[in-house]
Amino acid sequence: MSIAIAIDGPAGAGKSTISKAAAKRLGFIYIDTGALYRTVGLAASRAGVEPVEGKAVDSLLEKIKVELTFNEKGEQVVLLDGEDVSSLIRTPEASMMASKISAIPSVRAYLLDLQRDMAKTNNVIMDGRDIGTVVLPNAEIKIFLTAAPEARAKRRYDELVEKGMDVKYEDILSDVITRDYNDSHREIAPLKQADDAVLADTTEINLEQSIELIVNIIKERS
Repeated sequence: MSIAIAIDGPAGAGKSTISKAAAKRLGFIYIDTGALYRTVGLAASRAGVEPVEGKAVDSLLEKIKVELTFNEKGEQVVLLDGEDVSSLIRTPEASMMASKISAIPSVRAYLLDLQRDMAKTNNVIMDGRDIGTVVLPNAEIKIFLTAAPEARAKRRYDELVEKGMDVKYEDILSDVITRDYNDSHREIAPLKQADDAVLADTTEINLEQSIELIVNIIKERS
């Protein structure tokens, strides 16, 4: 019998990095659902389609193919029509596009079955905005991973600077606050902590401590 662990939380909380590390330590498959929305957002951007509900987005969904695969190292690879776009979807622009595209019901429906199917046949740690509330409401373990907006912005800033990108902390903080508002106020599957989710706040702890926190929560409840 497979075990599903749902980890939700706001943008920049480190869900992807922490969930990926926890999955590796526990021998689970890591599924980054945010990457799926970023990929659809990239497809919309390339096609010149505005990320709003309507025939243009519905038509786009009929034409594209989004896949999650894993390389020889066991790392997640996201494919858009067969192209590896894993690195292309990690920009601030892609993040904002994902926030807009994820509010569209047809996009959420398009990706829902893909996410659920992977959880049916594998031991998974799946992270996103609505995993514990909508995608996997019956997940064995639910965690809401968060941190103060300022802490999340600083981490994202450091990450992008390390990659050689010319960014400003103030701009990233503004993006984080804007995305928090958009994600928590959208009509379809808004970001919120599931009633039965464990709150994990990493504002005052480093990455290694955050990973340990999540691993311990999972072990205690498995």
